[in-house]
Amino acid sequence: MTKMIKAVLPVLLLAAPLALAACNEGPAERAGRSLDNAAANVRDAVDPPKGPGERLGRSIDRATN
Repeated sequence: MTKMIKAVLPVLLLAAPLALAACNEGPAERAGRSLDNAAANVRDAVDPPKGPGERLGRSIDRATN
């Protein structure tokens, strides 16, 4: 068991900084999100939500993205 921990520990120590670096949002991600929001606004203008359930679903989608 300790042999396995000794083998995995260096991998975890090297992977931790990569996981933290992935949390930063770059300009491409911001541009992609703004394009997604623009497409959702166009979709809502062309095909508005038909009922309260659909409106609620779309607002939940926006809040979680």
